Amino acid sequence: MALINPYINFNGNAEEAFHFYKSVFGGEFAMVMRFKDMPNAGFQVSEKEADKIMHIALPIGNNVLMANDVPEIMGRVNENENRSKIAVSAESREEADSIFKGLSAGGTVEMPIGDSPWGSYFGMFRDKYGIEWTVDYDPKYKGKV
Repeated sequence: MALINPYINFNGNAEEAFHFYKSVFGGEFAMVMRFKDMPNAGFQVSEKEADKIMHIALPIGNNVLMANDVPEIMGRVNENENRSKIAVSAESREEADSIFKGLSAGGTVEMPIGDSPWGSYFGMFRDKYGIEWTVDYDPKYKGKV
């Protein structure tokens, strides 16, 4: 079966955000490519953007969280208007609590983590980079959803 991997666009702070995500999920970056490493990218970035992220990838379980910085010539990304969410399915309540606490630090909690009306342990927030997340633990699926 194919995997679905989230891909996030940032306005110049992808590297900072991904070091934060790495501090919560652990692991190592599978790739970090900067604009200066792509001389034939099909567009030119300014010298001040040369060190920005062209592509970054952080494996998490069987999935990969990926991102890039959007060059100024392409316009700004408005993360606060993006109502898509990255859904994390934890394997235990303890893991769900740890991920929720870690990722929501400095962000805005929309729904505190707790028992949901549909039977799972669930919470929702926007992290300090404006990205929306849900964290869920359902004992019926144990992280397999």
